[in-house]
Amino acid sequence: MTAPRPPRPRGPRRPDSGLRLGNPRPRLRLVGLGLTLIMVAFSVRLFQVQAVGASSYAGQAAVNRYVEETLTARRGDITDRNGTALATTVDAYDITADPLLFSEEATGVPDAPEQAAALLAPVLDRDQGELTDLLSQDDTRYALLARQRTPQVWNQIKDLRANLAEQQDKGTGTQVLSGIFAVEHAKRVYPNDLLAAPVLGFVNSEGVGSGGLEAQLDDALAGEDGSLFYARSGGRRVPTAGEREEPAVPGTDVELTIDRDIQWAAQQAISEQVEASQADGGYVVVQDTATGELLALASAPGFDPNDIAAADPANLGNAALEDAFELGSTSKVITMAAVLEEQAATPDTHVTVPNRLPRADRQFGDHVEHETLYLTLAGVLAHSSNIGTILAAEQLGDTQPEANRVLHDYLTAFGFGRPTGLGFPGETAGILAPPEDWNASQQYTIPFGQGLSVNAVQAASVYSTVANGGERVAPTLVRATTDADGRREPVPSPERTRVVSEDTAHQLTEMLETVVASPDGTGHAAQIPGYRVAGKTGTANRVDPETGVYRGYTASFAGFAPADDPRVTVYCVVQNPTEGAYTGSEVCGPIFNEVMRFSLAALRVPPTGETFPGLPTTFDPDE
Repeated sequence: MTAPRPPRPRGPRRPDSGLRLGNPRPRLRLVGLGLTLIMVAFSVRLFQVQAVGASSYAGQAAVNRYVEETLTARRGDITDRNGTALATTVDAYDITADPLLFSEEATGVPDAPEQAAALLAPVLDRDQGELTDLLSQDDTRYALLARQRTPQVWNQIKDLRANLAEQQDKGTGTQVLSGIFAVEHAKRVYPNDLLAAPVLGFVNSEGVGSGGLEAQLDDALAGEDGSLFYARSGGRRVPTAGEREEPAVPGTDVELTIDRDIQWAAQQAISEQVEASQADGGYVVVQDTATGELLALASAPGFDPNDIAAADPANLGNAALEDAFELGSTSKVITMAAVLEEQAATPDTHVTVPNRLPRADRQFGDHVEHETLYLTLAGVLAHSSNIGTILAAEQLGDTQPEANRVLHDYLTAFGFGRPTGLGFPGETAGILAPPEDWNASQQYTIPFGQGLSVNAVQAASVYSTVANGGERVAPTLVRATTDADGRREPVPSPERTRVVSEDTAHQLTEMLETVVASPDGTGHAAQIPGYRVAGKTGTANRVDPETGVYRGYTASFAGFAPADDPRVTVYCVVQNPTEGAYTGSEVCGPIFNEVMRFSLAALRVPPTGETFPGLPTTFDPDE
């Protein structure tokens, strides 16, 4: 018989209750196993993040944390010859946004872009819907909301953001503007408004030169943009070791040959005359006869480069360089230069001028009907006789084709048919056909300035060449540049070309003085007390740019002073005057006088000594 098994111990009994306690070891083992599994999971994940996917997660973190901004270079100033600012740059801000910071995940608000747009639209003066679209983008970290806003605008945005932050702290609002930023992006301004605008041009909304010298010299003026790479948190810049900055290089300052005060006088005079005569437009060129520097290049109507949106697109160019027109009688000085230089005649050569001159397929006449005139060559210029000029030009060759070739050579030597050398955007070279292509009419009209076309600077340069003793100095607009380090560099000296001899230039000067001083001359309006003035009127049939046929007139006046020691050339043109007078002497003579007086005073040119009565203009056929 098997002995009975002793009873299994039940554990200690609690003395006070008589109950036995359970064994805790199984529970401890289960808890330990659970903790071990959790630690293993954390270790695996930690290994995955720090080792296997470290670069990937670091990259994602950098994307959300680091931003790169462009540091826009400060655009160089444009000044007149005396350092007065004509175009400069002031503090302004581009208002930008990070669309990621307007997502529901970032703000906790489903319509954060809409709320932000409603706040920003009146401040930025932009359409609320357009701003909403910009802030709702999900494929970019950068959105440009507005360009070149004033510091006051940015301060308004910061005040809005501060108010939202205060409301958020009180639990009454949501911060929806934390993703708005300001990037310093200076604004281009023109302190003198319309003054010299056709010369200066303008910059577009992207800050790129889009007209005039702003476009021509854009690379130098713009400088080189820099960049800034930095960490950002909560919409604010956070200093970190990974921050990188490449400073921007400011643009080059440009000093022009333009004199602001003379430019103002020229612009006022031509604007008033264009308005008074109800003309299509007009221009005035003022040039230093010795250096070729352009002291003024004014045209009307103009535009305000500070408000391009309000400007008439037709007025955004520089008409003094872009308009090609038939200059008429002011071109006769070139024919006279050729005749004198080729020794085909002298200022006192006798020229019998009939009322009509049959040539080719037509009868040529002067601007008024007259009996047969007995003029000297100086008198032909003083009376501005087309017939006399044709007769003089015929002396340039034994045959008409030979005479045409000689005259063409002088026209090109004076600068016609080719660019001025300024390199100005949109500049026209004019139209001067080869002599073999001159038709039956042109070979007789070109000597008195019809059948060819030029721009106003080309025409002014002719008179500066005569004033400079027969040596042509290429016109210039830029005097010097100053780089970011403050180094001033004068531009190279302009090209100089001998066109006619000093003796021929002297004879031409006396003939041009006769136009102004003689009772028979057409240039009385140019007389200035105390100064000897040389000049020439012009009244040309005008080609309508829209129809291509002659309609209306081109009135002009060209000259220089003091005639005995030339310093300044002034050339004036008014296109298609329709109210009142239309001749060069009546329309442009007063403008020439006003601008020349001002220029002589501004440059402190002393009065000349003795007066010049002029050369003989007529002769007695019976002697």
